[in-house]
Order: sequence, then structure tokens, then C-alpha cells
Amino acid sequence: MPGYVLGNFFIYSAINAFTPGPGNILALNTVTNYGYKKGRPLFWGIFAGYYVVQVICAVFVFGVSTFLPAVSGIMKYIGAAYILWLAVHIALSKPDAGTMEKSASFMKGFLLQFVNVKIYLFGITALTGYITDISGSLWVLLLFEVIIATIGTAATLTWVAMGVLIQKTYQKYYRLINIILALTLLECVYSMLK
Repeated sequence: MPGYVLGNFFIYSAINAFTPGPGNILALNTVTNYGYKKGRPLFWGIFAGYYVVQVICAVFVFGVSTFLPAVSGIMKYIGAAYILWLAVHIALSKPDAGTMEKSASFMKGFLLQFVNVKIYLFGITALTGYITDISGSLWVLLLFEVIIATIGTAATLTWVAMGVLIQKTYQKYYRLINIILALTLLECVYSMLK
């Protein structure tokens, strides 16, 4: 696999995983409201759900690539459009403290991931934009989805570990941080389409 493609895959994955999303915001709010110990079941649910959803994405992309190869090329452009939308959305977004959750259960974190459109688009876009041109093997796709889920878990753990600190820092410098992230995503779109 060309290093440039792999590098852009990791850049895209890191930006997508570390930017605010339903899982990260819920984890941040839970740790700031209940603390790490009481929030632990929810965090484990988020992590487990992330891995299951990414396996589903790998199987979906494999099925489409194997049985409908023409759709795979179209999905690359849909993925590029999604990354472009994400870049604009990140550049224009403002911090949102979210809502305070009343319980921190494993099932709440797990089920959140099944309705978290961000991680479906994340997984499918990463595979169709960077990996399927190099390999369409189910095992390779699964490997990269496990990598994505691991990066996502690390991102959520970072939000948990930093708690209020990240929230305050992000709120203070959100405009600069968002513009840098958006420009980096634009480079990822360029690399997908060239």
C-alpha cells in the first residue's frame, strides 16, 4: 500500500475520530457529570458498539465491491462529498455542551453507535476512499475497520481522560482548531480524487 494513501487514511481517521460526535460528546458529558467510575459502563458500551458497527461497514463495502463493483467507484465520490461536507461543517461549527444524560449504562453507549450516522459514513468513506483501490479482500477491509474502531476508541478515551479540560480549551480556540481540521480534510478529499 502506498505510504501516501496510508498516511491520508490515518489523517482522515484521526480527524474524524477526534472531532466532536455523538459518542465523544456523550462520553465527555458523562465523565464531567458522573465521573470516570460511574461512567465506565457507558464508555465500554460506546467502544463495543464502535467495533460492531465497523465490522458491519466492512461487510457492506465488501459486498458492494464484490457484487456491484461499479457502485464502489460511485461510493468514492459520495465519500469525497461527505468529507467535503464534514470539512465545511467543522469549519463553521461552534462548541455545543450537549445535553446532560441521566444514566450511564453499557446498553445506552452500545445502542448509540447503531444510530450514530457519523461512524457509518466514517467507516464506509475510509474504505471506499483509501482502501478498496488497493485491496477488496474482506480480511483487509476488516483489518482497516478494526484500525478505525481502535482510533475511534482512543479518541473517545481522550475525551474521557481530558474531560472538562478539552471542553474549555476547545471552547476557547474552537474557530482556529476547526479551520485547521477542515483544511486537513480538504487535502484528504484531494488525495481521494486525484
